[in-house]
Amino acid sequence: MDTSDKTITCRAAIAWAANSTLSIEEVQVEPPKAGEVRIKLASTGICGTDDHAIKGLLSAIFPFIPGHEGAGIVESIGKGVTSVKPGDKVLTLIIPQCRECSSCLHPKGNFCEKQDVLPSSGLMLDGTSRFTCKGKKIYHSFRTSTFTEYTVVPEIAVAKIDDAAPMDKVSLISCEVPTGYGAAVHSAKVTHGSTCVVFGLGGIGSAIVMGCKASGASRIIGVDINEEKFPRARALGVTDCLNPQKFKKPVQQVVMEMTGVGADFAFEAIGLSDTMLAAWDSCHRSYGVCLIVGVAPLNSKLSLDAPMIVSGRTMKGVCLGASAVFCCSEIPDDKRCKGILGDFILSCITSLIVPE
Repeated sequence: MDTSDKTITCRAAIAWAANSTLSIEEVQVEPPKAGEVRIKLASTGICGTDDHAIKGLLSAIFPFIPGHEGAGIVESIGKGVTSVKPGDKVLTLIIPQCRECSSCLHPKGNFCEKQDVLPSSGLMLDGTSRFTCKGKKIYHSFRTSTFTEYTVVPEIAVAKIDDAAPMDKVSLISCEVPTGYGAAVHSAKVTHGSTCVVFGLGGIGSAIVMGCKASGASRIIGVDINEEKFPRARALGVTDCLNPQKFKKPVQQVVMEMTGVGADFAFEAIGLSDTMLAAWDSCHRSYGVCLIVGVAPLNSKLSLDAPMIVSGRTMKGVCLGASAVFCCSEIPDDKRCKGILGDFILSCITSLIVPE
């Protein structure tokens, strides 16, 4: 049955209020309007940013359907959509690529001005929602909302992928892998023989570790309070695992003592000001580079020791690995890469079709 111009009723997970348990509900998903795409989702990842939004730590508007790391098949398209067609396999993009704004047009920019993360309106580009439940308007999450069987997103927030991409795994390429791997390889440009420290060994932190190892880092220090992550982290390339709760001194002081001079590169993949400061303090004061990958809670502040900034350390934020729609060249097609990411990840990345 053709559903292209009809409202679809399906199941979705709704966050009705901050810190509430997600509720599986029947929702109505309207047809896509001009410049929009309706997607039947096949899989979704769960990112720390989604958790922050559900807890009310970000500027999410309740009630909303969370999720942004999605893979699915185009069910229908709105007027004017040309980059995808019904039946295409696609990824959802938390940061769109309008290819018109100052960020998209700059060779070093990728934080599109049409994003809906900082801050979030919970609405589509025209200021309306495509979701309703029990007669009530339901808001979008970053204009993606992947915790649902069907979603509607702007065309500029869709990336077409190869027909052979495994839909149960490829959603990781929507955010996790490019964010972490790209932070190390593309943004930091981790150097051979360097020392890196990674705060947070979840999905994104693991991808950062992969990027550091692929870049030839000789020492990778992983920091996390959950020691169950340590065996996997070591398998990916972490040489030293630290649990901050096991020390009587700040973990950054432990890192400084371990390295003697501090890390060449430090990555924060948690999204807390305390761990951002710890990452900064773990860097070599002259040439260390601190990369902030985690999204901090709304209205939180970061306070640095101002006189020490002049010494030469660099702090920079990283969004989606600082790449524009997942630059395939960041992850080379070679045996080393296959060993790091696995054959299924490599096949997904190298088969991405980026719109012109």
